[in-house]
Amino acid sequence: MAPPPGPISTAADTARAARRRPARGGARLLDNRNVLGLLFMLPAAALLVFFLAYPLGLGLWLGLTDQTIGGTGRFVGLANFVSLAHDSVFLLSIFNTVLYTVVASVVKFAIGLYLAILLNQRLPFKSILRAVVLLPFVVPTVLSAIAFWWIYDSQFSIISWTLIKLGLIDHYIDFLGQPWNARWSVIAANIWRGIPFVAITLLAGLQTIPPSLHEAAALDGASSWQRFRWITLPMLSPIIAVVMTFSVLLTFTDFQLIYVITRGGPINATQLMATLSFQRAITGGHLGEGAAIANAMIPFLIAAILFSYFGLQRRRWQQGGKD
Repeated sequence: MAPPPGPISTAADTARAARRRPARGGARLLDNRNVLGLLFMLPAAALLVFFLAYPLGLGLWLGLTDQTIGGTGRFVGLANFVSLAHDSVFLLSIFNTVLYTVVASVVKFAIGLYLAILLNQRLPFKSILRAVVLLPFVVPTVLSAIAFWWIYDSQFSIISWTLIKLGLIDHYIDFLGQPWNARWSVIAANIWRGIPFVAITLLAGLQTIPPSLHEAAALDGASSWQRFRWITLPMLSPIIAVVMTFSVLLTFTDFQLIYVITRGGPINATQLMATLSFQRAITGGHLGEGAAIANAMIPFLIAAILFSYFGLQRRRWQQGGKD
């Protein structure tokens, strides 16, 4: 006859019985990985809803009203947008914004890519050079804008002073007083500030490309341009897509640089959609009209994102083929 179970076997049987006992509802939910993932995402989702979704929804609603600061707005539908379609200042701001975004983004990408390739080489004091390249992006935007405001001053401009001393011009340039001079001046300021972001990000992408690919291509007789065209550019294209997307979005919605340097002048020559929205909503007190201008920026931003996703990330182009 088998001996009676001792204390050890009794404890083991108790543990097995506990495992066989059905778990409570809350415990079963916490054992579900999907539920746990949802719980961990809730704080971040709440922040996104509070700081992004709610302001966006409120802006869309205000754009459909005639709300003013301190007043009671009423629903007017698309009346604000119809009015803006016949507003010459708004149409000029669209032209200025597109010109500002396209020129600045293209130049920033070209110079940033060149600097990234240069900094990826074996250079003396390479770490110091990378830090120097990053400086314009580290400096607060307002301080950069104030510095450019002094650089472009009609009486004390260091650029005009230098050119006069070199004998290239005989009078000071009115950088911010002439419409096209002002446009190119603020574009140059944006380029100076945005190049570091493009250069450092592309440099990080270049360092992920295996050097053996370039070495093998060089042994096969490929030139520097051929190695860049068929190795560097295709493998860097996903990073280029991300960089250009952020560059276009940040440039299109730029506000601080323009507001500090020109405030949209002269005669609205540098008025962007973002600055015009602020001017109409906050300075002018017409919240509904200002929100409508801000809402009009959304299709342009969506178009930039779609271009990046469907254009710059084409797999055949990345592999060196044709679409």
